[in-house]
Amino acid sequence: MRHLYNILNPVLWCYFLICVTVVQNKADWGVTYTTAKICASNGSTVEMKCTYTYPAGYTVKEEFWCFQDDKDLKGNLDYKDRIQYNCTEKSCTMKMADLKWTDSREYRFRFITDKTEGKYTGVPGITLSITALQVEVTKIRVNESCTKAELKCKSSCTGDVSYVWLKNGKEVTEENPYITSLQFNDSICCALKGQGKYCSASLYAPKLPSVSVSPSAEIVEGSSVTLTCSSDANPAASYTWYKEDEDSPKTSGHNFTISNIRPEHSGSYYCVAHNNRGTHNSTLQLTVAAGNH
Repeated sequence: MRHLYNILNPVLWCYFLICVTVVQNKADWGVTYTTAKICASNGSTVEMKCTYTYPAGYTVKEEFWCFQDDKDLKGNLDYKDRIQYNCTEKSCTMKMADLKWTDSREYRFRFITDKTEGKYTGVPGITLSITALQVEVTKIRVNESCTKAELKCKSSCTGDVSYVWLKNGKEVTEENPYITSLQFNDSICCALKGQGKYCSASLYAPKLPSVSVSPSAEIVEGSSVTLTCSSDANPAASYTWYKEDEDSPKTSGHNFTISNIRPEHSGSYYCVAHNNRGTHNSTLQLTVAAGNH
């Protein structure tokens, strides 16, 4: 029995050393990301950062970012012109520009050393989510001098998300919801903090409406004509048509059609474009030529 112990003891001791060595080496390899998730606006630019470790005796030959296939993103035609690496001693940053909806996925960092077994990918990586921003008007009060509104910035981002509000192109607050007084010509939007130039669609009152009549040739008694009104606005404008010197509206909507038109339909018509930010109107003159009797 003692003879058997003398034989097994060196074997067990070597096995113990191998196990300890493997455990130690495994612990020496690693990638640490500065964040697990990033939410960014479509069209913006983000940076993904990490640090990494490996045992002594190895030399790093390659370092890059990849998908689950462990292939360098610089070899991907959809990414090679939009990404930049800035890698220093045991750290690496990937800058990705002109973000697209299809960029929403997980990104990993991988490095390869001078030894066959010396390869490592940091799993899990960083999950990137691309979002669209939307301004929601939760409360509003309109008076003659200005509009007081409570606005909320919304996105598909989850977790602790910080927004910034821009009024006429300048950052004003990070409050969300945001309560503010708006003048007629004010434009307001929201963005993810740190991405101010990638703003949501701005809220603004209707611009001067464009009005037209069809057909544009001479309008003859008995024919049919359509007046059309359109304006750039956000939220989208609603339209109401009036005839000058008449209190009641003729119709609501972009178009106002007059069938079997008569000379008494001649006169000035004006379209009022309105949303919760304000109103604007334009006028056109309608002249009906008497038909032959």
